[in-house]
Amino acid sequence: MFADTVDALYCWALFPATIDLPLLAVWIIGSYLVGGIPFGLLFGFAKGVDIRKRGSGNIGATNTIRILGKPIGITAFILDFGKGLGPTLLALHAASSIGPADVASQILALGCGAAAVLGHCYPVYLRLKGGKGVATTAGVVLALRWDAALISFAVFFLVKKATRYVSVSSMALGFAFPLAIVLLHPGRAFEEYFALTRGGVVVAVLIVWRHKSNIIRIMRGEEARVGEPDPDRVR
Repeated sequence: MFADTVDALYCWALFPATIDLPLLAVWIIGSYLVGGIPFGLLFGFAKGVDIRKRGSGNIGATNTIRILGKPIGITAFILDFGKGLGPTLLALHAASSIGPADVASQILALGCGAAAVLGHCYPVYLRLKGGKGVATTAGVVLALRWDAALISFAVFFLVKKATRYVSVSSMALGFAFPLAIVLLHPGRAFEEYFALTRGGVVVAVLIVWRHKSNIIRIMRGEEARVGEPDPDRVR
């Protein structure tokens, strides 16, 4: 196990030397720019509303649903989901022609997926003030490992049903993905899927960090639950 981990780290360190770095930069930057498109905010502008000034002030799908209603909010969720799914799938498809498939398919896809999530959380278009990255992360994990992703989605809905907090469900989804990889592939999680497992933990921590204000509101009893009426809703 230790030797395999060392080998994985060694491949990680050497990977940039095996590919065209300018091309890698284009992939990463492109994924970041796509991830930064603020669909919820744009839908709000189309309705004459700045959703950053209503509800939780977030530009993501949850606040979009809260302010603009389910049809528009679900559309925003699908598009945010696609911002993570699309770049990651394209990276996986292209990996075999860029470098060693076993290394490149994980690192290039992880890089593009992470860039898309960072783009959503810290978009250059909005002075780095974006959403919380949950829908985009969901798209990324589905592209990376569909089996672990399905378990993560199930955890999300179970926690949401139990707590009625979308924020808590979102954080649970983040940690469920790397844990699901370990449970599904116990002998390969830190070998073949080493990069995915480690990357999943990093993204999970990012999701918690982006939800720090929600955690504070939950502790104060001020966090809105699913189904509660919102006075900021556009009628």
